[in-house]
Amino acid sequence: MLQVRNVTRIFGQRAAVDDISFAIDRPAFVGIIGRSGAGKSTFLRMMNRLTDATRGEILVDGREILGLKGRAMRQWQSQCAMIFQQFNLVPRMDVASNVLHGLLNRRSTLATVFNVWPRADILRALDILDRLGIAEQAPKRAEALSGGQQQRVAIARALMQDPRIILADEPIASLDPMNAQVVMDTLKRINVEDGRMVVANLHTLDTARRYCDRVIGMRDGRIVFDGTPDQLSTGVARDIYGADDSFNEDATSTSIPTDHAADDAFASKMLA
Repeated sequence: MLQVRNVTRIFGQRAAVDDISFAIDRPAFVGIIGRSGAGKSTFLRMMNRLTDATRGEILVDGREILGLKGRAMRQWQSQCAMIFQQFNLVPRMDVASNVLHGLLNRRSTLATVFNVWPRADILRALDILDRLGIAEQAPKRAEALSGGQQQRVAIARALMQDPRIILADEPIASLDPMNAQVVMDTLKRINVEDGRMVVANLHTLDTARRYCDRVIGMRDGRIVFDGTPDQLSTGVARDIYGADDSFNEDATSTSIPTDHAADDAFASKMLA
């Protein structure tokens, strides 16, 4: 279903993503973990064609998407929805209109300027909001909602595209633990109930273990782990988050027990 072959992105003299390859053969929930700067966000942006690759291929059902241009690229972007850490909503626009903006790639410029939508599209947007438990927020401005509610609006906007793949770039990094759980539960439900592939950049090992079918660990632009959540051992945490002599004395002297809570504490320290 998805094949990534030797994908690389170079900025100046630095490889932000360095010759990565993997394949996913079903609509799984895939977590990408690693320190800030590991290349996670750059990779998702290449998949969505927000950033060009320096070299390599990404194939979806055999179709190479890194070379798409113009209309073909916009069609791909409608099939590969992106959810951002900072929501990327229009703050002063009502929630329903923000959700309907998931259809912008399919509408004329004139219709977009006057914010005119077919009744069927409006009803569908309301149905999606209802599914996500925030239908009552539809007439409110997006800026009036909590962070967790805004992220669910962003997910609703992505669903409005009816995508095959949902990319989530640190979707819970700005949220408190309760809202983070709601958002992750929502993404997992979409993955299971709709059969849509979800690829999410995540910071914590605990989140990856709880929600993901597969976990890819990145460090310095390269894949250093690719396996199942139950394979996320302390040794793997060391490889991903970099507990070696290049770190300061405080970091390298950290003892890492084998329990998951300690793994997450260690990972958080490495991310600080």
